[in-house]
Amino acid sequence: MREKSLLVGLSVVALAASLTTAAGPAAAQPKAGPVPPAECSAPYRIEQKLATGTTWRMCWRYESEAGLVLENVSYQPPGESPIKVLNSAKLGQIHVPYDDGKAEYQDLTAAGFGQGLMNMAPGECPGGTIKTVKVPESWDPEHANVKGLCTTTRSRGHAYRMQGDTANKVWQTQGKDLLVYTVNQVGWYEYMTEWRFQDDGTVNMNVGATGSLAPDDYDAGDGRGWPIGNGPKAYATSHSHNVFWRLDFGLDGSSKGKIEQYDSVVSPPANGQEGPTNKTTRTQVKKELAGDAKNMRWWRVVSATGKNKDRHARSYEIVPGATTKYPGRSYTRHDVYFTEYNKCEQFASDNLGDCGAGAKKSVDGWVNGQTLTHPLVWVNVGFHHIARDEDQQPMPVHWQGFSIAPRDVTAMNPLTPAALADQNGHVESGS
Repeated sequence: MREKSLLVGLSVVALAASLTTAAGPAAAQPKAGPVPPAECSAPYRIEQKLATGTTWRMCWRYESEAGLVLENVSYQPPGESPIKVLNSAKLGQIHVPYDDGKAEYQDLTAAGFGQGLMNMAPGECPGGTIKTVKVPESWDPEHANVKGLCTTTRSRGHAYRMQGDTANKVWQTQGKDLLVYTVNQVGWYEYMTEWRFQDDGTVNMNVGATGSLAPDDYDAGDGRGWPIGNGPKAYATSHSHNVFWRLDFGLDGSSKGKIEQYDSVVSPPANGQEGPTNKTTRTQVKKELAGDAKNMRWWRVVSATGKNKDRHARSYEIVPGATTKYPGRSYTRHDVYFTEYNKCEQFASDNLGDCGAGAKKSVDGWVNGQTLTHPLVWVNVGFHHIARDEDQQPMPVHWQGFSIAPRDVTAMNPLTPAALADQNGHVESGS
């Protein structure tokens, strides 16, 4: 169906009701600390200072199944020392089951994702640099060096906008991002794996599917396909893309992060109150967890060692993207998994790691009550692809992904203009 070329085969604690304010204005911005020594050689180093003053640094390597792996990712806001965020980040699986039940693929581990790295033309990496990647276990050893890794910068629009009380001053700045991406062909599909590092410390992870629809003429008339030819014919089989990411956090240089879950409950007005009340509680996730997203629920990874200048623990919040949960397999029935680090647990399904006899092959089987001391984060985002006429030819990119957003990593907005730097914890009267 997909072959195109060489493919083979919680204790709960109530949150404080009020915010703690700083005792006084923020201190003057100190000079940034020394940059740590590089942890990789120059060809495998990515370092970008964005126009707004933020610098991102990381190392990269390429695996035969997962493709691009980013390691030792650090974020340096203006006026701050570098802050390590991630030990490593990569795709954990792309699971593709077809609605008719006749085919199901594990695109990373069993369909040649890594070997399908595509050469990119300069126009596909506007304003950036295309690095050469040596593809391990390449199907074509004579052409194993592929110009396949783009690093570039892009504007994303307003990072913020605020009009002063007198209307004589508008504070605004345009946000800038570092973009790192590859294109991998699997059968008729081409996957764009995109990592977007924002100047405010946010990291966006997305996979875009493009290329061509599989050329199957499926006409069961039972809702498992969609006609894309002239009249009721040339049905394309509907299918899902369940994409997993594997994140190993190293906040402030320590892998001993903590996981917290937050849930909010809204109650109707009572006792003469103007409006409903909203109570948020925190659950310390001390043991491995298969988590489900729900309204007003979120998770964060908290640094075990580092605090910002307000003495608040640094953390990163997991921000889910749009998803269609696939209930057909046990490992796709949850949105996020927190598992204790195990070197051999590399893929969310069809795991290839040598974990010993009887080891579970998918991430759901690794949630077995272990205490989290070095948590790994697995995020699952699903997309149900029901074809449409506009999918041909070529197929427009459809994106799926999520973000991690800094929460208390810096004491203020890292892009705060100098004239407003004294407003840390300060609320103007009447605002």
